[in-house]
Amino acid sequence: MRKLTADYVYPISGDPIAGGVIVVDEQGLILSVGPRDGHEPASLETYAGVLMPGLVNTHCHLELSHLKGRVATGTGLLPFIQGVVSLRDMPQDEIDAAIAAADREMYEGGIVAVGDISNKLDTAACKAASPIRYHTFVEMFDFLQDEWAERNYEQYHAVYEGQASGQGNAKSAVPHAPYTVSKSLFARIRALNQSQGTVSIHNQETPAENELFLSKTGEFLDFYRNFGIPLDAFEASGQTAIHYALAHIDPRCRSLFVHNTLSTPDDIAAAQAWNPRTYWATCPNANLYIENRMPNYRYFLEAGAKVTIGTDSLTSNWQLSILEEMRTIQRYQSYVPFGELLRWATLNGAEALGFEDELGSLSVGKRPGVVWLQNLEGSAPEQYRIGAAAQLRRVV
Repeated sequence: MRKLTADYVYPISGDPIAGGVIVVDEQGLILSVGPRDGHEPASLETYAGVLMPGLVNTHCHLELSHLKGRVATGTGLLPFIQGVVSLRDMPQDEIDAAIAAADREMYEGGIVAVGDISNKLDTAACKAASPIRYHTFVEMFDFLQDEWAERNYEQYHAVYEGQASGQGNAKSAVPHAPYTVSKSLFARIRALNQSQGTVSIHNQETPAENELFLSKTGEFLDFYRNFGIPLDAFEASGQTAIHYALAHIDPRCRSLFVHNTLSTPDDIAAAQAWNPRTYWATCPNANLYIENRMPNYRYFLEAGAKVTIGTDSLTSNWQLSILEEMRTIQRYQSYVPFGELLRWATLNGAEALGFEDELGSLSVGKRPGVVWLQNLEGSAPEQYRIGAAAQLRRVV
């Protein structure tokens, strides 16, 4: 048994505890969380700073780890996608080594669970052996071509079947984005998931996405033309892109909308009215890497939305660190309360992935891991800032 104490303990499921004590067994099971009174000082492991649950990364592309630094920054989404497509064929041993190194980087960075996008089986073996819990989102797309839906579904169904879902891991079939999935493929994805699990979808990451659905104009027309893919049958709906997703995703599943850099209060309200189990994954460093923009978090706070944090891939980020994502959020939109930011990084993410029974909060009976956040700026909970000197270390 271990007793851990810090300046503040953040259970996440309750208020921060000044000088709190976390009691865990040798397997990391939380036995109690409370004040320091009644504990012999010599029995305590003492940490200067904050103790909190392990972190949850709700959006990653682990299989793209070998492309670190190979795609230019600041190009916008469509050139970025073209760059990724042109570079995906690499030696398998290089791909495997990069995947293993990225998994290790996340574990050492205090991440206990990951929502990971997979188009291939490259990451399956690593996930099966990893101490991190994975919810694998097997991503499907047919570029809005109904006649391709069955063929592409069969291709990705094989990837789905090959993904590990034991030892605490989970998997779902998911659509890539509104602009790449036909109504026919959406229907097949719904049937495969059987109204269970979490459905993730890239959402409103670039202005061209909304333009396509509002008026069938913008950069996506040239994007599809350059790949020789016809859009003759596609008709604009006159609504923003998220409404196409809402019409075809199964509302009985948890829904995880990813990026959301252009989501408006009306978009957020529509999604939350459609499904109360809606979550919003933000990946600020990737958004800056690709499009030099970030979401307006005030919209989500005002709507009472459940935001989660992701890293995207090493193709679109400099590291896979939830600490760095939190640092970026505070740097550019410092009005987000510190306690809310920690909830985004922990419990909201665990709920979005369906792992909240074990992870996300320092609650008795859970095994969420414990991380130590140190060298914060400020002296009280809601004044804390994750400055340049802040560091994070796994302690359980």
